[in-house]
Amino acid sequence: MQKLGLALDWTPNINHIGFFVAQKKGFYKALDLKVEITSPDMDNYQITPAKRVELGQVDFALCPTESIISYRSKEKPFPLIAIAAILQSDLSAIATKVYAGIHSPKDLDHKIYSSYKARYENGIVREMIKNDGGNGNLKIIYPDTLGIGNTLMNGKADATWVFMNWEGVAADQAGIPLNYFKLKDYKIPYSYSPVLATNESLILAKIDAYQAFLKATKKGFLYCSNHPREAIDILKEELPEYDQGMDLSASLNMTIPHFGNEENWGVISTTNLKKFLTWIKKKKLEAKTFHTEEIFTDIWTAQN
Repeated sequence: MQKLGLALDWTPNINHIGFFVAQKKGFYKALDLKVEITSPDMDNYQITPAKRVELGQVDFALCPTESIISYRSKEKPFPLIAIAAILQSDLSAIATKVYAGIHSPKDLDHKIYSSYKARYENGIVREMIKNDGGNGNLKIIYPDTLGIGNTLMNGKADATWVFMNWEGVAADQAGIPLNYFKLKDYKIPYSYSPVLATNESLILAKIDAYQAFLKATKKGFLYCSNHPREAIDILKEELPEYDQGMDLSASLNMTIPHFGNEENWGVISTTNLKKFLTWIKKKKLEAKTFHTEEIFTDIWTAQN
């Protein structure tokens, strides 16, 4: 069996359900793969998923597209590259509590934003505020990564970046109404998050195993549409204790349409990606010019 490692971008949640389904249902095993899935709570996010790929600890990482740009443009570039998108449309948003007196992004001026300390994150949020008529003046705090969502819920921050299909569902379930500001609604052509990323220099050497991994993973995600109850039961076994009360049905129902279908699961539109790369350069959030083939590669067309 070929052993492969996957580093999740967060503790197990709805965006990861297809990996656990593929593992539990034996889709990986059927293709002679043994896949080890690691969660960032193993070290409280001291090592990011992308960094684990760079260090050779895992074959794949889940991360936003921005991580790939960042790794490609750092002082000693690393050839991190996306091979699939988990979601075909963006389910993330900047969230605030409804009763916080913040009605649109411009109201975030001089408010507290809880940041993941990602390289382009704060700049993107500031551009959203500017596009809404504000100045982009934020007070940034950097809590422990896995506790960022709590800073919004407990009032230590006025806003943060969340997934509506996970933190949003949890907030709704807890009776905490949130406002969501989606990037696309404020002229920011955001691309894909999360994406499945790997070390480009290893793809050809491991092409058979990597293609098999994608095939089984796709099967796992698409399985959720026809077997939602079973998929939920599989995910529930992987959740940390504090997420055991999550309304997984609501979360999965919100997410399934965005996993795609047999024809487009995992697809990354180079047109959409190019718009984001152009935008991030135009706004001077990144100095280097990137072409889409440096950020995403379709490994189904690769040859061993």
